[in-house]
Amino acid sequence: MGLWSRDARVRLDRAAKRVFDVFGAGFLLLVFAPLILVVAAIVRLDTPGPAFYGCRRVGFRGRELRMLKFRKMRQDASGPALTASDDERFTGVGRFLAKSKLDELPQLWNVFKGEMSFVGPRPEDPSFVALRPDDYEEILAVKPGITGLSQLAFAKESEVLDPENTLEDYVDRLFPQKISMDRLYAERRSVWMDLRILVWTAVAVVVGRDVAVHRQSGRLGVRRRPAPELGSVTVTS
Repeated sequence: MGLWSRDARVRLDRAAKRVFDVFGAGFLLLVFAPLILVVAAIVRLDTPGPAFYGCRRVGFRGRELRMLKFRKMRQDASGPALTASDDERFTGVGRFLAKSKLDELPQLWNVFKGEMSFVGPRPEDPSFVALRPDDYEEILAVKPGITGLSQLAFAKESEVLDPENTLEDYVDRLFPQKISMDRLYAERRSVWMDLRILVWTAVAVVVGRDVAVHRQSGRLGVRRRPAPELGSVTVTS
């Protein structure tokens, strides 16, 4: 009976999350439709190329995911799947989109389709997933999210990466911490945790406050120390 009750709670949790994702994403797509159209037009007018870009990511249960973003780089840009705050590949509009996080807005469509959720582990590039397949076996058991523990903790990732050694710095220093937080979410996820993450995401986006994430418990709070410099991240131990 206890096992059945636990399974029932898990199914109910998943169903509630999907209902919230569908209605929430559908509502926000309608509300933000004028803004999406305006930004798409500005991106097209700024530099040649499409308004949207599908980032190749590993999604739920290892399926390939094309995560939608507004295009913020030149059409002919190439290089690592990481960006620094002063990345030369950014277009004029793209730099603003990256800083304001408006480039993430089209992911509401991924949520509405069921490929992503509002809250979950951040979808990662296949090249990075291949480095830690055992860890991602657990992480990929849940849908990736627009926001989550690692997204909040590393909201200013591009500002703390070493601009001279971006890829190596990410793999050696930030990537293991993001994996730890994404695994923590996969283990402890619940509707209540999702609501707390959404509230703190609103604090980060609307109020402009940096959020600290406790790496063992997932507890969230306002980060009170100065803005991160190279070598520091928005994580508490």
